[in-house]
Amino acid sequence: MNAPCFEDVAIGDTGPAFTTKPLTRTDFVRYAGASGDFNPMHHDETFAQKAGRPTVFGHGMYTAGVCSRAVAGWVGIENVRSFGCRFVAQVWPDDVLSVTQTVAEKDKIDAGNLVGLDIAVTNQNGEVVMTAKSQVVLPSRA
Repeated sequence: MNAPCFEDVAIGDTGPAFTTKPLTRTDFVRYAGASGDFNPMHHDETFAQKAGRPTVFGHGMYTAGVCSRAVAGWVGIENVRSFGCRFVAQVWPDDVLSVTQTVAEKDKIDAGNLVGLDIAVTNQNGEVVMTAKSQVVLPSRA
């Protein structure tokens, strides 16, 4: 997918829809293997319940990965200059995550055409589970 051009986005525009399939425990275990984060809260039902949770839950950085995949899919990974996130709520097995990206600012600077994105990740109930901000530099049409 080609990045949008700076001239073609306006403040308030949103990026393409991005939604996951229902998340599974296997997704969490695969992420644990890839990241090296084997905290049992993410894969051991008994451990999670003894800690007062109803079941295992996803790694925060798993959710950040879903979000960053949506950003990179819209603007191209090579155009991302910064990405920061805030975890708001836990992600559970069977959750379906949706990522909404909104253009919050535009500025022409020496380093290029800077676009600031405000991002929200919500679950199937519309509850925000993570917010994020990203700075991207988009190409010009010219």
